[in-house]
Amino acid sequence: MSIILFSSLIITSVVASKPVFCQPESKPMVIIAYYMGDGNDITNYKTDKLTHIIYSFLHLKGNKLAADNSTDSLAITKLVALKKTNPKLKIILSLGGWGGCKTCSAVFNTESGRKEFSQSVLKLFKDYKVDGLDLDWEYPAIESLPGHQFLPEDRQNFTYLLKTLRETVGPDYELSFAAGGFRDFLLKSVEWSKVMPLVNYVNMMTYDLVNGNSKRTGHLTSLYSTPEQNESTDHAVMFLDSIGVPMQKVVIGMAFYGRLFSGVESTNNGLYQKGKFSSGFNYKDLENTLSAGAGYQQYWDTKAKAPYAYNSASKTFATFDNLRSVMEKTKYAKARNLGGVMFWELSGDKESGGLLDMIYEGSIK
Repeated sequence: MSIILFSSLIITSVVASKPVFCQPESKPMVIIAYYMGDGNDITNYKTDKLTHIIYSFLHLKGNKLAADNSTDSLAITKLVALKKTNPKLKIILSLGGWGGCKTCSAVFNTESGRKEFSQSVLKLFKDYKVDGLDLDWEYPAIESLPGHQFLPEDRQNFTYLLKTLRETVGPDYELSFAAGGFRDFLLKSVEWSKVMPLVNYVNMMTYDLVNGNSKRTGHLTSLYSTPEQNESTDHAVMFLDSIGVPMQKVVIGMAFYGRLFSGVESTNNGLYQKGKFSSGFNYKDLENTLSAGAGYQQYWDTKAKAPYAYNSASKTFATFDNLRSVMEKTKYAKARNLGGVMFWELSGDKESGGLLDMIYEGSIK
């Protein structure tokens, strides 16, 4: 997801024609964890502080949603077992992920494909006793990985898919989708006015705003826009609000990981400079990865409400979320009366004193 300036003229035009959605009644904010582990470590985390766990990922086999192997099946079973001590916890299955939806455009391009998929989803719900599905099709109608089909009609087919799913599974199961937090997705991938009445939440991937393809440094997951980087959490939320998307269905994303960029000059401590993505790291490894002993100095961007770090000796720049930034995002979600927050992904956190603890603390203040 490269940084693309989002024209204020577009925002102005959509505000002028803002449709009206039915706003759901106010309710406590959700805290949603994406999780892609095998389930063996799940009891190490404070899952009692979560409202949802989204198991990532299942994929298409033909036209059907299916677990890839026995490891998936065992992991889902272990997640569902958490409901014995936390019956309010929702366990959600997820389709796709980055690179995991190669045939989605073709399968969902036909009514028969959508129906067969939806029937397979309902069967999985009943077999595993889970609570819903999160669609992580990256991305309808716009390019993702080279070789993955994308068509203009994906946008309408995504609506048809959700209609078929809702008709098939009924009103009691949850449906959500993961949405890119960047301009092209917001404008081209989804028919927002038709889709939002069909889902419980839209999980905004307001991270990877600077990513592995970026040629310039910036904030992976900034809360606010800056003159140098327009893409941000607030920017995506403002767009959705301007077109009438119910704010209590909007869930903003946080990154339990960081990215390192190499070959970055020291101007502005490496922020908004040319660079090349070199590697990533989990939040639980942040203290060692970005320590003073390793040559890093950490900074706080007061405009973006986002941290970053720079190593002048190795000319390496780091962008990430930390305790301060996730608290800022949680406070923002509460102040804007959003549906809640989510993050990618649980096993990147510390088992104690980590980002989830901070999010939970912010949610109950």
